[in-house]
Amino acid sequence: MGSRRSNPRATGARKSSIGRQTRPALVCALVVLALLAAGCGVEEHADEPRPQPPTRVSVAVAEDGITVDPPRIAFGPEPTQQIPQNRDAGQPPVRSQEPLDVVLVTANLTDTESRLRVRGPRRSASSPALVANGNISMLAALPTGVYEVSAANLPDVEPARLTVGPYRSSSSNDVLLP
Repeated sequence: MGSRRSNPRATGARKSSIGRQTRPALVCALVVLALLAAGCGVEEHADEPRPQPPTRVSVAVAEDGITVDPPRIAFGPEPTQQIPQNRDAGQPPVRSQEPLDVVLVTANLTDTESRLRVRGPRRSASSPALVANGNISMLAALPTGVYEVSAANLPDVEPARLTVGPYRSSSSNDVLLP
């Protein structure tokens, strides 16, 4: 009886001891990779001010001229805030040279289709078609300066002025805004 059988327990013990040695190294490698992945990404600080919500300006294009209301924006805190529940909270200023986002809500009170044009010292913007007796909203990023607001296809309509100041406020006190 010269057959020799291998002991299955001895082989299993050898395999489990190898697995026990590599398991902590594998766990450590996974932890290191997870920490590296968590450390990479966008750096953001909670105390940085949020961007200003767009400022709304009403524009009316009529046969006798264009009206812009208000004609001056970004010269201090806005007289009204986006959300009435924050009326007693101050608007923290933002130190930025970024252009001001302005939403031009425009009504064409004429019988001629046109386009709204906003021309300034460093930047110009033009709206899509502004249908006769229709309205449109246009978003423009306007740096500090004086802008001429005119209507294309209506050369007899007197243009208006829009002045954009250097003040920018944070939307930190306005809830439900980015």
